Amino acid sequence: MMNRLTRRALMRGAGLAAAGLMFGLKAHAQSAPFSSGDAAPALRVPPNSCDAHIHIFDTRFPASPHWTGQPVENATVSAYRELQARIGTSRTVIVNPSTYGTDNRCTLEAAASMGEAARAVVVVDTNITDAELREMAAKGAVGVRVNFVSPQSWGETTVERLRETCRRIAPLGWHVQIYATGDQIIAMEDTLSDLPVPLVIDHLGRLPPAEGPDHPAFRTMRTLLDAGNIWVKLSGAYLNTAEGAPRYADATRIATALAAAAPERMVWGSDWPHRGQQPYPDDATLIDLLAEWVPDEAMRSRVLVDNPEQLYGFGA
Repeated sequence: MMNRLTRRALMRGAGLAAAGLMFGLKAHAQSAPFSSGDAAPALRVPPNSCDAHIHIFDTRFPASPHWTGQPVENATVSAYRELQARIGTSRTVIVNPSTYGTDNRCTLEAAASMGEAARAVVVVDTNITDAELREMAAKGAVGVRVNFVSPQSWGETTVERLRETCRRIAPLGWHVQIYATGDQIIAMEDTLSDLPVPLVIDHLGRLPPAEGPDHPAFRTMRTLLDAGNIWVKLSGAYLNTAEGAPRYADATRIATALAAAAPERMVWGSDWPHRGQQPYPDDATLIDLLAEWVPDEAMRSRVLVDNPEQLYGFGA
């Protein structure tokens, strides 16, 4: 049997290791599935930092009949926990991917398995019942994603569908998250400015990288931010770049300008497992971008901790 001093030393070592993970200390290099590289980030994230945009895939759940893209693979909760161990985040928001259409079983099961450290953003059709929505809320759902870019099981996504979705979820206190290009955001400005629920815009608004903050959609997003009812995900740098890794300089121009305009309504997401990207991005590089996008440490803590708490209800 180990003596008291040995046991105390082991417990102290375990505590230090946990603290090192929580604050993003680079104790050991570590790889993670669906992610390039194995170095820890240079950026040390605060406790309760949130990765506000990931997808979970599990081959136990088949793709939607409408889906003709990349097949389902096992990007599971256990695989994602390896990424958390690498980058130091502990909270997450799981977004139902287009691959599954309106089948949210994989996403909701994953959120339930992660408990209070996870929230879900689901995809629903407009004929969903109020009882089904309430059941999803009980399993961790806090919002609905409406996708104007990727193929959806119902066909074309329209502004009318967005309005009806918001009408249905408003009594639950949920938000609506949209994936749309910069040009689509401009075309929908009147609708987006008058939604009955909070609005979250994915992936830096998918502004054209060559124009960045000079594109008219940036002015539209600034107007919406100034009105106070929207949030923007500082995510998907590799979707908004022609210059590429590691700095993603063109995406960095967009992210820096958005974060400077309204840091109190920005959240950060990795977009793991980076479907359709080869080679996979380096997630340590992606989270290190925040040091440039949000240079002030207190504001970064707000983006990673306080803003997700407010938007998704962590710690409530």
